[in-house]
Amino acid sequence: MDSSWSAPGSGEGAMDPELQHFLQVESQKQRFQQLVHQMTGLCWEKCVDKPGPKLDSRAEACFVNCVERFIDTSQFILNRLEQTHRSKALFSESLSD
Repeated sequence: MDSSWSAPGSGEGAMDPELQHFLQVESQKQRFQQLVHQMTGLCWEKCVDKPGPKLDSRAEACFVNCVERFIDTSQFILNRLEQTHRSKALFSESLSD
């Protein structure tokens, strides 16, 4: 068996750090692509009445606004989750003191 990798929980050692980094990067790429796909679908449904050869100025402005709101909302949610996580960590630490 290759000693550079082992199944999680097998107790035979940790995953190769280079492989672990590669998997983290690929996972981040996948999440980003999913986010772009979700955002594209949402904004397309909201902003495009009838597809044509090019976007009119109203649809273009709608897309810009939709993407900005999507990003703002995502950032707000991430910040809120981080705050909640920190609060729980501080609360747990205070209980263990």
